[in-house]
Amino acid sequence: MNTARVPRAVIFGSPGHQRRALLLPGFVYISGQTDCPTGCWRMAALRRLRQSACAGMAVSRLHTSSCALAKQHYKMLVVGGGTGGISMSARMKRMLGAENVAVVESSEMHYYQPIWTLVGAGAKTLTSSGRSTASVMPSGVKWVKSKVQEINPDTNTVRTDDGNEISYEYLIVALGLQIHFEKIKGLPEGFEHPKIGSNYTIETVEKTWKSLQDFKEGNAVFSFPNTPVKCAGAPQKIMYLSDAYLRKTGKRDKANVIYNTSLPVLFGVKKYADRLWEIVKQRDLQVNLRQNLIEVRADKREAVFENLDKPGETNVLEYEMLHVTPPMGPNLVVKGSPLADEAGWLDVNKDDLQHNRYPNVFGIGDCTNLPTSKTGAAVAAQTAILNRTIGKVLKNEKPDRKYDGYTSCPLVTSYNTVVLAEFDYNGQPLETFPINQAKERRLMYYMKADVMPHLYWHGLLRGLWGGPGPYRKLMHLGMK
Repeated sequence: MNTARVPRAVIFGSPGHQRRALLLPGFVYISGQTDCPTGCWRMAALRRLRQSACAGMAVSRLHTSSCALAKQHYKMLVVGGGTGGISMSARMKRMLGAENVAVVESSEMHYYQPIWTLVGAGAKTLTSSGRSTASVMPSGVKWVKSKVQEINPDTNTVRTDDGNEISYEYLIVALGLQIHFEKIKGLPEGFEHPKIGSNYTIETVEKTWKSLQDFKEGNAVFSFPNTPVKCAGAPQKIMYLSDAYLRKTGKRDKANVIYNTSLPVLFGVKKYADRLWEIVKQRDLQVNLRQNLIEVRADKREAVFENLDKPGETNVLEYEMLHVTPPMGPNLVVKGSPLADEAGWLDVNKDDLQHNRYPNVFGIGDCTNLPTSKTGAAVAAQTAILNRTIGKVLKNEKPDRKYDGYTSCPLVTSYNTVVLAEFDYNGQPLETFPINQAKERRLMYYMKADVMPHLYWHGLLRGLWGGPGPYRKLMHLGMK
């Protein structure tokens, strides 16, 4: 047996030589059967050490990985592996080639969050909403399994929490927003008690369903915070579904269904708000405007609301069930970077999604300051615009397509009906179908529950669905 002593490194030989590494204090002995003399072994070992420094074949004794701190560079770097990040990475793969694209995302699981409204009402299972990130990541694209810690657009670099520095030629920011349960006194620790849930996180959505099932009699309370939120219709969707469940189970007569919202309106688009007010009255639901949840006393089952029109005035509600929509805010990495506007959101041009100060940076989704409702439907429409914008920028041409602010909110009003709200930057209806979408319809419910998830996994995330714009023109015979 020939052996060669190589200090402070582990060298894994080729399968043909069938070598194995024997670790001793301070040294590694490589042994195996070979015709190569001892000197040949030593030279081959050193040569392999140099060649494999960043290929994972050599591990330094002084570092976890010899390539852990190596600087990486990509033509297109996408930070965030949510809806916007995965969709755009699929499009960038087709435009630039997989080897030129990388995605920074730490989560091992990817969730279709719009379905959590139905999970919280028992109409869908939580497992049906998630798939592994590996299964949705475009093949060949580099997946950096880390969290973004810092973005420096002046040096075109991103630093991750494990010490890596990644440089880029172009950057797409798709980091989403931040949820802040802690801004409500008594949360998130209050979720350890029964009778309280939230459809906004993986940890709390099933608690909503449990509290609904366990309801006996009293107040069922639903909140909407005094901050921007993603899917602004979701806080009242669960109210309508809870009302339907209580009616189905014969408990509605013993329940007071209360929706306390910080907003001055029930919904931001008048056409749909008018219809929703009709539903509220028909079903004897209590809606209180300008009421903001500031404290939860979970041990006493009490929710404290402040009156935003009368500072200092509070109202304490006892609850048998409480659904909390958490305050939300800008992603903290974006907020702490030069990319943010004064409020902390990613500062992009509302027409083409290019950053207002850094022309090689683009944004999409909830992390941006786009003046439209933060929904998955909005992201879908944005992917088509952003793809076009980047294609033009790469050719040193001026972007020629404008995002109209299209967004959509399927307002689930029961276990088989939906009011499908679609509108633009100006809050004007921008409906796909040539019918009155303010009317509750069964067809729209099945679209929400069954068609849209399929479209999400097999269309949007693969970069094949850019919203219903082209179909809208077809449905309206080119008139819209």
